[in-house]
Amino acid sequence: MSPIDRIAAFADELTALRRDLHAHPELGFEEVRTAGIVAAHLEAYGIAVHRGIGGTGVVGVLEGRSPAGRRIGLRADMDALPIEEATNLPYRSTIPGKMHACGHDGHTTMLLGAARYLAETRDFSGTALFIFQPAEEGLGGARAMIADRLFARFPCDEVHGLHNAPNLARGRIEFCPGPAMAAADFFDIRVVGRGAHAAQPNRAVDPILVATALAQAMQSIVARNADPLASAVVSITRIHAGAAYNVIPEEAHLAGTVRSFDPALRSLIATRIRDLAAGLATAYGARIEVEIRDVFSVLVNAPAETEAATQIARDLFGAEAVNGRARAHMGSEDFADMAAAVPGSYAWIGMEGRANLHNAAYDFDDGIIPLGAAYLASLVERRTGAATP
Repeated sequence: MSPIDRIAAFADELTALRRDLHAHPELGFEEVRTAGIVAAHLEAYGIAVHRGIGGTGVVGVLEGRSPAGRRIGLRADMDALPIEEATNLPYRSTIPGKMHACGHDGHTTMLLGAARYLAETRDFSGTALFIFQPAEEGLGGARAMIADRLFARFPCDEVHGLHNAPNLARGRIEFCPGPAMAAADFFDIRVVGRGAHAAQPNRAVDPILVATALAQAMQSIVARNADPLASAVVSITRIHAGAAYNVIPEEAHLAGTVRSFDPALRSLIATRIRDLAAGLATAYGARIEVEIRDVFSVLVNAPAETEAATQIARDLFGAEAVNGRARAHMGSEDFADMAAAVPGSYAWIGMEGRANLHNAAYDFDDGIIPLGAAYLASLVERRTGAATP
């Protein structure tokens, strides 16, 4: 019996679990209930459980029929997003303002499905490590687990991750060897002017005027300072200022993100943001404070491990369902920090969906749970016995 068929036999239980997690979303580093459910299921499967890694992270350790073999890490993220759900599903979020809009409930469930299958079959030599990570959505959960000595306490020869992709056909799986997802910086910019009555703008230093000028100027960075052949994004996603129709406020705030693959370009963009802010502050007589934070590293898929994972997917799903040379994504993933510490791969699996990721109408496709779980389990069965990467 194939891993897909065996896992499909208990898919209804996994679906019920996924929908329970969906109904009870928790934000980064708040995944107490989720982590408790994960730990309880791992323990019920007979897997050794370690809690509180990097905050609310959980690690399960399962030895195969013989401990002589390689150690393969499988990682899933657990956190939700601060989004008000806009579906009428019977299992919709019960927590106002919080929603699993990225499918981490599905990722957690797929990894639990793989863990159950591997615990029941033990058809491998070596060790499987199930890494359930908190706070993937920009809060540094991977870095927190690594700082808590994740790979010192639970050494891995390889580490692998998987993400759902509503933009791909259901069951299709893609890999991108080498740089696969962009680095990300988040920025917060505080513009301090001088408030006044809106009917007397001559008495003000209007921070909204300065903020909008800066917002426009920042769009010139990629267009005029970056190498046209390099990939980069500067997106301003928030502008906040004022509270009344007839008051020019004292302050305005800008926030957003920068995405890039090249360290030199990443540094150039940060420098140009600060230079533009300093110049506009002088030009308008305002004060501008710029904070830029390194949030995600470039996710680099190790070539040998990614080729091996691609072949495993071909054997499992058929060659026609697998793309081993997908384009890189400008989105970011903090699995990047795990992949920088331990070689491995990160893949995307297609699903049916009405809405894209991070959308209030998003819903995970439960039909891919056995597929994703089988892929993760197959990585352990095939890679623990691999002689070389």
